[in-house]
Amino acid sequence: MRASRKSAWSVTGAIIPPPTFRLGDPVHHVVTGALVQGGQVLMAHRSPSRRWYPDVWDLPGSHVDRGETEREALHRELHEELGIGATEIVPEPIARISERAAGLELSLWVVRGWIGTPTNTQPHEHDVTKWVGPDELPRLHLAHADYLRYLTALLTH
Repeated sequence: MRASRKSAWSVTGAIIPPPTFRLGDPVHHVVTGALVQGGQVLMAHRSPSRRWYPDVWDLPGSHVDRGETEREALHRELHEELGIGATEIVPEPIARISERAAGLELSLWVVRGWIGTPTNTQPHEHDVTKWVGPDELPRLHLAHADYLRYLTALLTH
């Protein structure tokens, strides 16, 4: 028996098939980092060949490994995916998104300072990264519909 979500994670109306999980599968605990600079956020386009959420715009981040805190996982992922060392992460995530039917627990953290220049060091995961302002966000095919609300508020306040 498989459980799956009927809704797609998209703000553009395009159908993005969610991953299918078997009942009893573990929850995937994911951290994401919104790097903010000059009124823009760094977005990463997931490669079309990705198994999970292909061909959508996402925030850098990934799974929390066993024994890691969310902050440790975020530091690790930002270094692995962007080659940076985060120096200023907000004390708590600005959002926690729970999609139990999809087996996902996601936390969204704001990163305001880092050492190094963000560079796409994982081209097999993301085919491009770019800085995006609040006016462009609604035109992106986002990995999660709630990103639009949270990121727009973050960039306009």
